[in-house]
Amino acid sequence: PCWKRIRRLEKDGVIQKRVALLDAEKVGAGVTVFVAIKTNQHNREWLDHFANSVEDMPEILDFYRMSGEIDYLLRVVVSDIAAFDDFYQRLISRVPLSDVTSSFAMEKIKHTTALPIATTE
Repeated sequence: PCWKRIRRLEKDGVIQKRVALLDAEKVGAGVTVFVAIKTNQHNREWLDHFANSVEDMPEILDFYRMSGEIDYLLRVVVSDIAAFDDFYQRLISRVPLSDVTSSFAMEKIKHTTALPIATTE
C-alpha cells in the first residue's frame, strides 16, 4: 500500500523527484553564499535572459524573484572563496546588474527539505 501511494503521488506530480541528500562538506561544496541582486531592468525579456543565462551555473541551488529591497536572491554553494570569485565573475559577465551583494553563511542552524504539510491522522 505504501509503494502504491508513492507511485500515485509521483503520477499526480506531488512527488516531483527522488534524490539523495549529500553532505556538502564531503563533496567539496561546503561554502554557502546568499547573493542579493538589484537591477534597473524590470521586464519579462530581461528576466528571461537572466534566468536562461544562469541556467547552466550548477553552483546556484535556489533562484528567487523577491519583493522589498532586493530584486533577486540566489543561494549558491562553492568549495571556497576562490571558487566563489570565479562564479561571481561569470555571473556579472552574463547580464547587466545594478548591484550584487554577497553574504557568506557562517553556520547552518537549520536545514530541511521537508515541507510543513498537515497530516490527516
